[in-house]
Amino acid sequence: MIRKIHKTATLMLLSGALLLGPTSCKDFLDEQAPSALTPDSFYTIPDHAEAAVAAVYADLRLLYGGAGIFSSTWQMFEAPTGTSGTETAQNSNLNNLYALVYDGNTEHIINAWSSLYRVIANANLVLEKVPAITPMDEAQKSRVLAEARFLRAWAYFHAVRLWGDIPLITTPQTASTEQFLPARAPQEQVYNQIVADLTEAEKAPLAWINVNGRVGMAAVKTQLAKVYLTMAGFPLSKGATHYKLAADKSLEVITYANANPTVVGLFPTYMDIHDERLENRLEHLFSIQYNNSVGVAGNPMGNMFPNFKPVTFNGPGGTGSTVPWLGFYQSFEPGDLRAKDQDGWFYTTYFTNGNGARFDLGAPYIFKHFNFIANGREGVAGTRNDNLNVPQIRYAETLLIYAEAQNEVGGPNQAAYDAYKRIRDRAKLTTPALGTFNQASFREAVWRERWWELCYEQITWYDMVRLRKVFDEKTKGFNNFVGHQNLSAKTAFQERHLLFPIPRPEMLNNPNLKTQNPGYPN
Repeated sequence: MIRKIHKTATLMLLSGALLLGPTSCKDFLDEQAPSALTPDSFYTIPDHAEAAVAAVYADLRLLYGGAGIFSSTWQMFEAPTGTSGTETAQNSNLNNLYALVYDGNTEHIINAWSSLYRVIANANLVLEKVPAITPMDEAQKSRVLAEARFLRAWAYFHAVRLWGDIPLITTPQTASTEQFLPARAPQEQVYNQIVADLTEAEKAPLAWINVNGRVGMAAVKTQLAKVYLTMAGFPLSKGATHYKLAADKSLEVITYANANPTVVGLFPTYMDIHDERLENRLEHLFSIQYNNSVGVAGNPMGNMFPNFKPVTFNGPGGTGSTVPWLGFYQSFEPGDLRAKDQDGWFYTTYFTNGNGARFDLGAPYIFKHFNFIANGREGVAGTRNDNLNVPQIRYAETLLIYAEAQNEVGGPNQAAYDAYKRIRDRAKLTTPALGTFNQASFREAVWRERWWELCYEQITWYDMVRLRKVFDEKTKGFNNFVGHQNLSAKTAFQERHLLFPIPRPEMLNNPNLKTQNPGYPN
């Protein structure tokens, strides 16, 4: 609940302060017991600023936390898409997400709201308190504030796409402040704040990529391009002006990558994408950080493990609560490496207990987030520490944003085609010549690559909502969102599914929220 989060956010700041490696905060921890800290006593030296923004980074992991038996909050972004199904039936909330009958009591939805507003609350504290810290190196201060702005924008971008009109809070709150029980702001106002945060973050002296996992310039610019692309589509329908903004901004990243191919680019193989030794490099423009080896947290995607099959050092286990929908798996083009066993996003065989004899899994499973270093690989025992990060922005997405946006500006040109083709080249696919496409056919070609390239990265649902289109696994075309029935569900999408319901606890505790999203019980 928002009011609870804002009331307690100050004391939560220390929970993730050591998230991303040394922040030089040992001295201040020696000076004062954490229980005695207040916003006024805490934000006094540069180390406090570093520790505080590190805590906001740590809060990002809340969106990927548990949601009852055999389930995690992130599954709300996957279950309704039609690209996955489940092998378990124990979690009624997850089953409701797959069946499209969720409501404001669904645990995943409640968790997502509270997680995102906690990020916002703690980012607001950083933005409010850090400017007054003196003395502090101006470049360091500018970087910390840019990171906080990016993280706040990240949270609001999720929230506005999930719930539409939402509370817009940009300052710390207490029980006596005006926005302690906030009303909902119009979506466009929220998007304007997101754009303002990201354009301000662009001004900071950020490295293009930070191997320590902090926000870099490539992430800021790609996120801004992604926001513009979304604003061009539904529900704001800004159209050509914002497609142009998205194309121009993503092209800035592509131009830098072409000039600096060892800094930003695509990994040569798909295996590199889920190799923990290559995290926060090249293609990984921004990721949520995990490091089980030092007790921070382990990768949260274990619900993708097949149910009771010995693919890890633990032997038979896993929940199978998110598994590929067979029709989607079969929709990949013949020869696409992304659908080849252990080469891309899926696996159909693995090694007993992670490193023993190969065995047949009996069906395809999601390999995209599988940590072969932790779980074991042929002849090599696993480390048992799943340190794999969860990607939020990959350079592959930057290329596809540009290809889509540039096509909408004036049809497919050579640069848009080249960006699209780079994705297919890595998949070892033959791409028809540029001259065979018109604007409409190239549009759907890029959409298909988004579905195939970005699947299971919590992106597809947002594409469905902004396009109001859904990939048809049988025709490989696109159907209107409203009326489309995923073969993995027993009901068709309705207008109400374009937004998730406001969590019922929020409605009960904040009368200023007033009305529920259309189509859900108030």
